[in-house]
Amino acid sequence: MAVDRTRANGSNGRLKRLVTEVRRTLALRSLLTGLLLALPVLAQSTGAFPALPPAQGPGRELYHRLRTAALNPQRVYHVREASLDREDVHISLEDGTIGFTEDVFGRPTGAFFEGQGEVLLVPQDRSERLSMGLFTGAAVLEEKFSSAYFRFNDDTFRQLEPALRPVSDSQEFITKWGEGVGRLAEADALRLLLTFSRYLPSSNSGLPPEQFPFEDHMLHARIQGDKLGLFDVYFDTTAFEQISVGKLTSKDGLDYYDTWASYPMRSARDPKVAAKLKTLQDEATISNYRIRARVTPPRELAAEAVLNLNMKIDGERTLLFELSRFLDLKSVESNGRPVEFIHNPALEGTQLARRGNDLVALVFPHSLRAGEQLILKFVYAGSVLSEAGGGLLYVGARGTWYPNRGVEVSNFDLQFTWPAEWTLLATGKRTPPDETISALPGEQIARWVSERPIPLAGFNLGQYVRASARASSVEVDSYATAGMENAFPRPRVTPPQPLPTRPGIVVPSLSQPPAAVPVPSRNAQSVADRSSHAIDFISRMLGPFPYSSLSLTQMPGFASQGWPGLVFLSSFAFLSPDERARLHMNPYDAVLFDELMVDHETAHQWWGDLVMFRTYRDQWVMEALANYSALMLIEQEHPADFSTVLEQYREMLEKKNQDGQPIKDAGAVTLGQRLSCSKFPQGYDIVSYGRGTWLLHMLRHMYVDAEQVSASRAPAGRASSGENLFAKVLHDLVERSAGQAITTSDLQRAFEKNLPRPLWYEGKKSLDWFFEDWVNGTAIPRLELSNVKVFRRDASTIATGTILQKDAPEDLTTSVPVYAVVESRAPVLLGRVFADGLETSFRLAAPAGTRKLLIDAYHTVLTKPH
Repeated sequence: MAVDRTRANGSNGRLKRLVTEVRRTLALRSLLTGLLLALPVLAQSTGAFPALPPAQGPGRELYHRLRTAALNPQRVYHVREASLDREDVHISLEDGTIGFTEDVFGRPTGAFFEGQGEVLLVPQDRSERLSMGLFTGAAVLEEKFSSAYFRFNDDTFRQLEPALRPVSDSQEFITKWGEGVGRLAEADALRLLLTFSRYLPSSNSGLPPEQFPFEDHMLHARIQGDKLGLFDVYFDTTAFEQISVGKLTSKDGLDYYDTWASYPMRSARDPKVAAKLKTLQDEATISNYRIRARVTPPRELAAEAVLNLNMKIDGERTLLFELSRFLDLKSVESNGRPVEFIHNPALEGTQLARRGNDLVALVFPHSLRAGEQLILKFVYAGSVLSEAGGGLLYVGARGTWYPNRGVEVSNFDLQFTWPAEWTLLATGKRTPPDETISALPGEQIARWVSERPIPLAGFNLGQYVRASARASSVEVDSYATAGMENAFPRPRVTPPQPLPTRPGIVVPSLSQPPAAVPVPSRNAQSVADRSSHAIDFISRMLGPFPYSSLSLTQMPGFASQGWPGLVFLSSFAFLSPDERARLHMNPYDAVLFDELMVDHETAHQWWGDLVMFRTYRDQWVMEALANYSALMLIEQEHPADFSTVLEQYREMLEKKNQDGQPIKDAGAVTLGQRLSCSKFPQGYDIVSYGRGTWLLHMLRHMYVDAEQVSASRAPAGRASSGENLFAKVLHDLVERSAGQAITTSDLQRAFEKNLPRPLWYEGKKSLDWFFEDWVNGTAIPRLELSNVKVFRRDASTIATGTILQKDAPEDLTTSVPVYAVVESRAPVLLGRVFADGLETSFRLAAPAGTRKLLIDAYHTVLTKPH
């Protein structure tokens, strides 16, 4: 589905995905591994290594040493029967030659091994074992290797020293591997800077390195496997998930970083240890932003951003921020004094686009302390906008146009100046401008201030026409241009052909004269009306709209994003029914662009902007809740469209890739953006939206059916409250979690709090079975009935039978609704049966006149078609 809230694009995709998916405070250190996307393989390194500018301070000099760490001819050894053990990771160096890099602060930070070795890693749970099996063919990583590059920040050399013996001639080894090692050093340089900058001379006494109140151990192994080729193993105690393994894969001209497995180290599975690590990972928070920016279409942005940052732990010397690699960072100050920074040094032009990253490292002159408050000022400018044609611009760096540390709530004060012929909209409430800044002739100026702390801030601009509507006290405005972007498909009148950029939309032959070109501004009112209608519906279920207004702005392409009070809405959502008809859209795409996309992005004002996800494993929760909230409105008004969407999701999950694997096998929804990989490029969209929506649909109807069964056994006159109970769970979740980030476990607890008694599996008030088998699983079973018997006993009718779960794991548990067909009446619910395993027998009371039994008569369970 084309509702994408990530910023992942191009060869830097894994890096940017990690920043986006995981709150920055949990992921900054581990996201650096994405820099490997730009590096050549071990022995194939060629070409000159780009030089850094002259050192401008101790931090840059240290970074240069780490980034160009070369092999030390005095430290080349023969190694035999040695090992590197990092909790769940076991690497054996059976026999070979190993050379270490030159020292940094008295210790080597890297090594290259050639010989015979083996790596062993056993993923911790079924989901990760399935992921490992998908990419390697085995649930356990057990691979022989012939060479490996290691990077580390601890006493790895001393651990290996007892197994090392000098070699008689090291030059041959240095000649063979030296250049490649120098190039590979770049990938981990920023990560190592976080460690070793603590040892730099300090302007205050700081903390001695041995007294830092946390563990910081990192090992990156880039391994040339005998069967699996080149892949990476990471161990990093400061990362959100301390162990990960994956591989860079190129397919159809695109680069993918396939994460084979990622999970917490053994000791971090102890809740006390995990809580300590969480505290240490939340090293700093940003409470306020004050940004003053000038936008000069079609490309340029110049800005000054002032941030209020609060330190949470002691000892840090270097902090990382995200800022677009296409911006030139001119200066950074902390409390009025210049701060040394590192931002894509020595990369220009195509090198910047291909190899750059969106990170800035600030190296402070002293060790920062818990409770210390910093006022940071960034001054920068660059080309982060693009012109799409038709009066449309778009901000390619929507989440990186200002320095930030990821998705965490802050207060924002944004002021822009821009040319008068354009319209600019931003997150926040429009307020009088700061009078200390004035617009130039031909410019306009405006200011937006957030009404509450929000996770993201952004803006959009175009040559818009405005349309307005109201939803209670909320002002809803839509902004659309008089034309479509240059890349928009032009409708023709001959039989359609597929449009390559999106399945399901077709464009006729180019041999005929064009039909009328769409005019989005004509349909801006219908978009505003649709969104205001969605606000009315969703607010009745979830609570008041979080902001005083909502702006929906046209954006080129198929994708949309819903940010606090500001929606970037696909041009396709501004088409009229006739214009969509001329594009010969399939039924699903017609529903998507006519109803679902606007409703979905409106729902994100609650799910994603007011309530956020904590880590990449929880992102599906926001997408599924926003999508299902929107679908409940569609179901109320157009039940057939609701069914069309669910059936499309079912079909897409079963659709097979080039290797004949169904997309559902990409993994569980909790794998987040890892689902999009070389095997399943659309895996995230299809699994997260499709399966995620089905999971909520299943939960909702489990509640409805359970309460219906309870009501049928209660005194006459009692009505089923399952629908209201489901809505209450969602309402309470919003009310309790506003302004906070939640996890998949939080969602489970919310549903368990009011779990109806018929849903207590094995007598337990728990949904462990559902979240283990369905949320953390991939199964789409085929359900069948067998051995059905209906008979009279005394004054009652009894129905018995067996539910078969086919094409499913042997231990899958499913709550299956069983219905009776009585004469010409609609199927009557008898109850829900927990189908546990491949065969489950049941016995249910049935009404007199029952002719036969049905399972899942109303398609409320994600199964293969009957």
